[in-house]
Amino acid sequence: MGGVLSPTYKQSPFIMALAGVRVIELAGLAPAPFCGMILADFGAKVIRVDRTKVAMAMDTQARGKRSVAINLKTAEGVAVLRKLCVQSDVVLEPYRKGVMEKLGLGPQELLKENPRLIYARLTGYGQSGSYAAAAGHDINYLAMSGLLSRLGRSGEKPYAPLNLVADFAGGGLTCALGIVLALLERTKSGKGQVIDASMVEGAAYVGSFVWKSRSIGMWDRSRGENMLDSGAPFYDTYETSDGKYMAVGAIEPQFYRQLLKGLEVDAGELPPQMSFSDWPELRRIFTERFASKTQADWSRIFDGTDACVTPVLSFDQVSSHPHNQERASFMKDSSGEESPRPAPVLSRTPAEPCRASDPVIGEHTVKVLEEYGFTSSEINQMLAAGVVEYNAVKAKL
Repeated sequence: MGGVLSPTYKQSPFIMALAGVRVIELAGLAPAPFCGMILADFGAKVIRVDRTKVAMAMDTQARGKRSVAINLKTAEGVAVLRKLCVQSDVVLEPYRKGVMEKLGLGPQELLKENPRLIYARLTGYGQSGSYAAAAGHDINYLAMSGLLSRLGRSGEKPYAPLNLVADFAGGGLTCALGIVLALLERTKSGKGQVIDASMVEGAAYVGSFVWKSRSIGMWDRSRGENMLDSGAPFYDTYETSDGKYMAVGAIEPQFYRQLLKGLEVDAGELPPQMSFSDWPELRRIFTERFASKTQADWSRIFDGTDACVTPVLSFDQVSSHPHNQERASFMKDSSGEESPRPAPVLSRTPAEPCRASDPVIGEHTVKVLEEYGFTSSEINQMLAAGVVEYNAVKAKL
């Protein structure tokens, strides 16, 4: 229980960075499953605790996890979960404030039994404050972080970029960082701790550059009129003749010159790059030029240059692009479904993501309970009483 990261532990080239770390992930949506998948990809043993009598899992980020189904509406089920938690290194819970405390499974109770436990609480608004118990989604957390006010084109309302910034960058990824930091600190102190991961604060922290670069005039203009928020014609996307797009990020003068060269535009006939009042005219010229060739044509023109111009790749295109192909940046699971390879790449203990199908709810209940010290008789009794649930995976013929 938790000795894996002691100072005397020696890594081998065949052991992943989080090998031996046991994680209990309470089933949730989006950010917590992503956090759990990160830990599993880098070697942790992640057990997702699902509810019983649920038709199918909503976790699309279950790679490498195992599933145990427990009825937490019973005292026996709560006792089972407690035993799993106190024998693990990490508990990851995505519930609103107070839910785990009502079950008697709050961090104070569990850390008394296992002082080395790392208890990660991933919520929208955090464990304190007037919004702590409020419902919300990525767009709400992004709004509260201040970042949403800066996202969108000029003259348009704020625009949420999918649910990436708060749920996944500020939520799941930031929480995973907190867990790894706590595991590292535990090697020195021998003690666990509670992680209060707020998606509002995580999103705001991810946006530190925006906050801290206001003082140098980067965001003086209104939304959508600055250099990096679609205001600048040399930092935008342009449609090609075949209805696809190219992304342009030619900020520095030397890169801008190469952009103009590739577009076959005479710099002497254009207004200065940084003349804000002339940006609409520059955008018109660039729009016309990019519309004159296909995405493949422009890719051939700009590949190998420092113009900072790249194709906007669709999900169907990314894995076949030569660069991504050479790095094996995308992978397929056993069913042929494609997804990104874990990042970053570690030279000695890289991630080795599981390629098996995602677990069905309760697929590993019996095996996991046995690993945590329950006898076959106890497991059978709990199965019969509906305290836990086991769903065997049917072999595909």
